Order: sequence, then structure tokens, then C-alpha cells
Amino acid sequence: MSSRPITTLFMLMSADGKISTGDNDSLDMDQDFPKIDGIKEGLHQYYEIEETTDLWSFNTGRVQAKVGANERNLSDHHWNVSFVILDNHHLNEHGIEYFCSISKNFVLFTSKFDHPAYRVNQENLHIEHYDSLNLKKMLETLKEKYGCAKLTVQSGGTLNSLFLREHLFDYADLVVAPVLVGGKDTSSLIDGESLHRTDQMSDLGVLKLIEAEPLKDSYLRLHYQIMNAEND
Repeated sequence: MSSRPITTLFMLMSADGKISTGDNDSLDMDQDFPKIDGIKEGLHQYYEIEETTDLWSFNTGRVQAKVGANERNLSDHHWNVSFVILDNHHLNEHGIEYFCSISKNFVLFTSKFDHPAYRVNQENLHIEHYDSLNLKKMLETLKEKYGCAKLTVQSGGTLNSLFLREHLFDYADLVVAPVLVGGKDTSSLIDGESLHRTDQMSDLGVLKLIEAEPLKDSYLRLHYQIMNAEND
């Protein structure tokens, strides 16, 4: 039995693999796609699928700050979803309060002892401090300490690359929007450092197609098993 949760990379991306509309944080698919004819019509399908993903969700403070978590109104009731956020300086105190208001459990991983989360007093807030980032250990902590058996990952391209290179993705569930974005500096599904040598080919994410589902308005859902995931 694995000592970590089963992980699924769940993302909205363009047909050329981009997960943003440009090379800075003022550009974002969630903000921009609803304004574009030919894309906005089918976008709702991504959010509907998102509601069916795992009851544990992993993201980063940078991504959540980008989509407005630091300014959102607090919720009056918890969702049945537990959120895991990796953050050092992007979420402010209100952003932490926001996630506490919507989460069943909210687990924050941070290397900063002065993170605003330490000033928040909520029963469902759990802070895990680390000195150096170890994704495998983080996942093991989520399973052993919090009972997380399945985890949906929706982080940015750089962190996605760390999950991939460390063989910590089990599945990929991708919703492809009918658009080409382009741009060598625009974040893609997997960013991070490129491979350099033939002996690194074991770090590729080899995929086995489980299902390809055509959606409405030229959207496509692709569900894969990642064959070279770490198996304990």
C-alpha cells in the first residue's frame, strides 16, 4: 500500500498546453476566457468537472492570490472539501481566513515562521512548517496525519514539474480549451528545468489513455494514467 495519496493532475489548458493567457500574473484563463467568443461558451464544463474531483485539493498561494483569494468574501459555511496550500508570501491574513471559511480542513505548508497564517485562530487550520521542500514527505504527511487518500493537484507549471520529475503524479485529467495561446514564456502544463541527457528519459511522464471525451463547443477532456508514477 502506498504511503502517500493517489494524486491526479487536473488542469484547464489550451490546445498547445498553456495554462495561462500570457507571461505575467495579470493574465489568467479564469479571468480572460469568459470574455473571448469561441471559448467562453464551453468554459462552464471545466468548472462542472472540477466540482466532481477529489475531496482533497492542492494548490499554491501564488495561484490563489492570482485569482483573488486575498479579496474574496468569507463563506458562511464550510464546503465538503479540504484544501492544501503551499505558500510562503502570496496569501495575506484575509486569504487564510477565506480558506478557513470554505474548507473542511485547511492545511498550509510554509517555510516562513512569520507567515500570516500564524496570526489566524481557526480550528480547521493546520500549519505544517518545512525547512526545505520535500513533496514526497509532504504527501506522506497528508495521508498519515490527515487521512488524505486521494488528492487533486491544480498548481502551476513549475511545481507540476517537480511532482512529475519525482514520479508523484498517478493520473492526469485535462480539459482542453479550443484555443492556441503560444509564447515561450507563457506557463505550460509542465514547466521547470528541461531534461538534458538521454539517461533522464525515465523522468518523462509516460501516459496511458483511459478516456478521451469530446465536450460541447469544441472542448475535450483527456484522462490518463501516468505509467511511471512511484509505486511503494
